[in-house]
Amino acid sequence: MAPSDYLLRMSLPDVVPSYDAIVIGAGVMGASVSLELARGGRSVLCVDAGEAVGSGSTSSSSAVIRFNYSTPDSILTAWEAGHRWKRFADHLGFVDPDGMVRYVETGCLALDTPNDNRPQVTEMFGRFGIPYEDLSGQEIQERLPALDKGDFYPPRPVDDPLFADEPAKDIAGYYTPEGGFIDDPMRAAQNFMYAARQHGARVQLRSRVTEIRRSGGSVQGITLSSGEAIDAPVVINVGGPAAAHLNEMAGVAEEMRVKSRPLRQEVHVVEAPENWTPEAGSLVSDPGVGVYFRPGLGGTVLIGSTEPECDELHWVDDHTDFNPVPTPELFEAQVLRTARRLPELRIPLAPVGLADLYDASDDWAPLYDKTSLAGFFMACGTSGNQFKNATMVGTFMAALVDAAAAGQDHDVDPVQVTGDLTGETINLGAFSRLREKSSTSNSVLG
Repeated sequence: MAPSDYLLRMSLPDVVPSYDAIVIGAGVMGASVSLELARGGRSVLCVDAGEAVGSGSTSSSSAVIRFNYSTPDSILTAWEAGHRWKRFADHLGFVDPDGMVRYVETGCLALDTPNDNRPQVTEMFGRFGIPYEDLSGQEIQERLPALDKGDFYPPRPVDDPLFADEPAKDIAGYYTPEGGFIDDPMRAAQNFMYAARQHGARVQLRSRVTEIRRSGGSVQGITLSSGEAIDAPVVINVGGPAAAHLNEMAGVAEEMRVKSRPLRQEVHVVEAPENWTPEAGSLVSDPGVGVYFRPGLGGTVLIGSTEPECDELHWVDDHTDFNPVPTPELFEAQVLRTARRLPELRIPLAPVGLADLYDASDDWAPLYDKTSLAGFFMACGTSGNQFKNATMVGTFMAALVDAAAAGQDHDVDPVQVTGDLTGETINLGAFSRLREKSSTSNSVLG
């Protein structure tokens, strides 16, 4: 560098890059939020500490599509979101040349437990036009011959002497034919981000946020671990397992009546019985055994936990420090429980699957909200049961940002979103950080 160039460079003030909005987190939720903000005409930067879009907890998702939630706003959100997944390319407005995800429609069977919310859920299904069928144990077995029709409630540890007892009665449940799963959750995030980039959004990976910059009661921007400062009047926390830490950085954690925190979870993958395929099987929610499971591609069964009371939950204090390897204990528990319902399931000798962190809220309902720090928003507590709603979450967060820009106080006058499919109103106040704990299943089922 010539001396004159050096002196000129030293004389120039540091220029801090500036955007209309910064989205923290490039998982499926952050990518959806980035798309909707950019589609609305904002300059958007999405930052993520990971190596690739969707490589965090999104990549460990079961990517389930179902509609059986505990509250009307959650049911409406899932129903509207499911139909956006069905026409996903239309929703994005683009076809990703690297490949588009596929909605594999298997149906969803939700099995009964004593005093569960089935009457309330099916009443809401009828109100919103969501098709379903009530099934007896015999009808379940006729529809899905791979399943045992017994009622195994309550869930038990596998070393409980009563674990293998024969059921005294048949199970019952209800079946929604339009449930299923997305075949590649990481690719789904990348599809969203491809569309966001077509609207001008930028993505900055391997970039960990170390500061939420504030000034006079408003968010000013962020600082990265590299020391780089980036300005924006809007910052949205979609940090997944890092979300609680980011809310603390922003100074908004104490105001929250409902919070989220990292929870270590395992999802296991085993060889499926021959009669349990995406064509012949179903997504099954089986809280009476303590698991949910679905057919996987390539002749597999994907198994996760419904957090039965007999199991200890593994909350994590530091989202950067956890065991990322499936454990024999959880593998044995979840696979043996599934084998009660799928008696032809073969049990591998060693754990196969994924271990990762969820961002789970206190009541397992998500937080889609503003905060008391002007311009700082959150889409938190989404892991485990919100992947299916990603097609709606971008719409929700854009509506919240737009409302705040127009002077609407969401805490006093909650933002409403009208569903494209049903024309019904979804009250985003249901997902407020200031709500009383929701009347939910208090599990991953929501």
